[in-house]
Amino acid sequence: MMETIKKFKFPILVGFAFVVLAVIAPVTAARSTGVTWDYFKEMALIMPPVFILMGLMEVWVPKDKIQKWLGNGSGIKGGLISLALGTLPTGPLYVAFPMTATLLRKGASITNMVIFLGSWGALKIPQLMVEIKFLGLPFTGLRFVVTLTALVIMGFIMETILGRKTGMGWLPPENEEIMKKQVQSL
Repeated sequence: MMETIKKFKFPILVGFAFVVLAVIAPVTAARSTGVTWDYFKEMALIMPPVFILMGLMEVWVPKDKIQKWLGNGSGIKGGLISLALGTLPTGPLYVAFPMTATLLRKGASITNMVIFLGSWGALKIPQLMVEIKFLGLPFTGLRFVVTLTALVIMGFIMETILGRKTGMGWLPPENEEIMKKQVQSL
């Protein structure tokens, strides 16, 4: 019983907060429940196709191709592919995390995955178009360059830090050797 409670302590805590909120401020609790339900419906519609696409990518795209295109040896080409993969799609950032996990399992470098996630979150083409309209091309161009530079620097830092860890429980065992080789070649 205690093991189950420990395992689900955060959802239990959130449920308890909802009950307290319902007692203290029922109108706010009703609005909060409505927002939660809306997010749940959105995720229930978006996530199944994402998982299907990830499964297909797992089967259709060979590991050696991912290592060639997005691995440590991919250089600038890998960074540009990561940037393109991140800027093209629209949708919430949480959709990118399963794709990132799949790419990491297949040997993509951490630097390229930071560029991918960061560009998905901050450099999407539709977002840039709106920014150009309201803030102008010079501002948007400068922000794009500064953001991209920061993403590359963060990627190298994260690859260095995570590559130094002895037990990489966040990677499958077969990828630990790949990651160690990638970090040593930096």
